[in-house]
Amino acid sequence: MEVSYDGTALHGWARQPGLRTVQGELELALATVLRHDVDLTVAGRTDAGVHATGQVAHTDLPAALVAQHQDRLLRRLRGVLAADVAVTGTRVVPTDFDARFGALARHYVYRLTDADSGPPPLRRTDTVGWPRRLNGGAMQLAAGLLLGEHDFAAFCRRREGATTIRTLLALDVARSGPLVTVAASADAFCHSMVRSLVGALLAVGEGRRPPEWPAGLLARTTRADDVPVAPAGGLTLVRVDYPADDELAGRATVTRARRDAR
Repeated sequence: MEVSYDGTALHGWARQPGLRTVQGELELALATVLRHDVDLTVAGRTDAGVHATGQVAHTDLPAALVAQHQDRLLRRLRGVLAADVAVTGTRVVPTDFDARFGALARHYVYRLTDADSGPPPLRRTDTVGWPRRLNGGAMQLAAGLLLGEHDFAAFCRRREGATTIRTLLALDVARSGPLVTVAASADAFCHSMVRSLVGALLAVGEGRRPPEWPAGLLARTTRADDVPVAPAGGLTLVRVDYPADDELAGRATVTRARRDAR
């Protein structure tokens, strides 16, 4: 399933008792429509307030049930889901598909504006208003020094048993008038990594830190308390990449082995 959501009123992806979450909303809607229990696996568990236009999740269902509902599934889900969550596409995939471990890369975009007037009203939920002018050139210079495979522990909120070694494939800063966007791509991101990277770049953009500072933090093996975490509302998961169907099993095996080894 391809999923989009406005995370403003949602408490992240993972289901939590008594709270609205993306997983909770989707699983309840699917169970209502299909009359079958559903347990979703997601490409990337987003935090509270984070949005998505290209999230991917999968679940295992009986083939007959899928055939019965597939033609009208999107329309029926639209009828039971709240307006801030949508399933935008579905397809049957090989049994080797795994939304989490099969992914090659995740792509995020962070939006902010340093305009005196703040974000445009129609973009107020996905664009952060920044109170100080930003030097986009300095931010881009700092971003380029972070690329490659590193231990990003300084930029991550550690989770028990989770590795903080990641391969940052792209980190690009672009300005269009008062709008500044940060596009980040990696094989995977650890908890709060994108927002921490953006926070470090913002410190550079404001002139409070030199461009070399964020890369210098890569030598640390624990979370850096002096790295600010950018607000959740500016972050959107825009795409997840997967290999060809005949390479899915191999990719999942490689990803699991890397996580276990580190």
